[in-house]
Amino acid sequence: MGETPKTALHRFLTEATWGADKINERRLEVMSKSNQTRISRGFSLIVDDSGHRKSGNFTAGVGRQYIGEIGKTDNGNVVVTTHLYDGKKSLPLDIELYQHGNSLPKGKKDPEFKKKPELAITLIDKSLNRGYKPGIVLIDSGYGNNTSFLNELEKRKLSYLGGLAKNRKVKVVNSTTFTEEIRLDKLAESLPKEAFTESKINLEKPRTVWVAVILVEISRLEGQRKIAIVMNNSTFQDAEDIDYFITNVDPSIVTPQWIVNTYSQRNWVEIFYREVKGWLGLKEYQVRSKRSLKRHFILVFCAYTFILWHKLTGGLRRRWANKPLNTFPEALEAFRTAMSFRFVSWLNQNQHVFAAYKASCGFIWA
Repeated sequence: MGETPKTALHRFLTEATWGADKINERRLEVMSKSNQTRISRGFSLIVDDSGHRKSGNFTAGVGRQYIGEIGKTDNGNVVVTTHLYDGKKSLPLDIELYQHGNSLPKGKKDPEFKKKPELAITLIDKSLNRGYKPGIVLIDSGYGNNTSFLNELEKRKLSYLGGLAKNRKVKVVNSTTFTEEIRLDKLAESLPKEAFTESKINLEKPRTVWVAVILVEISRLEGQRKIAIVMNNSTFQDAEDIDYFITNVDPSIVTPQWIVNTYSQRNWVEIFYREVKGWLGLKEYQVRSKRSLKRHFILVFCAYTFILWHKLTGGLRRRWANKPLNTFPEALEAFRTAMSFRFVSWLNQNQHVFAAYKASCGFIWA
């Protein structure tokens, strides 16, 4: 008997001779050939990692680690990704499996072990080597709190806006009140209400925040940086959600509204994860090796990009929808509509072929 589709796909992921990196490069080359999909200068390059639960310990990278989608530590896999957002499109660029120390024979001393910031720099370099020119790199506090990572970005002359931990110490520039290093949360608590500016964040659910922008010095970073304190209330005592940010962008550009407008673009990578996990099966795989996992991830990237390309170039909208396709799920549903129509059309003309196929599987189509 021949292979079933399931076993054929498994062999394609585990044994077939093809390279995930080459396929990914080709995917991005195709995107660059159309005016509607071309990757232009000045986009936001989003660095993030995402995890999902995975039982057992035979799959590469699996270990007890923080899993963002459930908000706690559990057994699972984590990937580091770079992502593009340019105001018109949200596009995944590169992905790498984070191999937890416990998943490697020699733990953190294993040659294969790399910290997430190291993986992120490798992925960023891939984008730069393609000639991409990001306007800013957006990172969460897992990367923004890593001074070595920030220095690596600055060596590459990249602008960034990233999160900071509340216990990070800074020295306020030109201040007679704060003459020593102070923790960010203590600084936020000490600032008067007048130091904060009300700003609007336009996300899926718009909200109001209060932002203070301050010029500081931070140990192991040369020169001065702007930091921002963003609260969901006008006073520290009443705020339930407080975030801290750092940027090396020209201080004259860094306003409270710029902070919230720019950093809110990171939300697009969260939407992407939700879509590829929910609709395209990013975390649904039956393979174990690092190579096979990478292949699976890149094929999911290809599927996402295929739908995105048709959405941006207008083909799905012109032929298969009578409404704007503003979201990925809407574009995916238009594609499914197209496939359903073509299958039914084919079936009407080839019922004998389909009946023979069903018979070969032990079923009757009549």
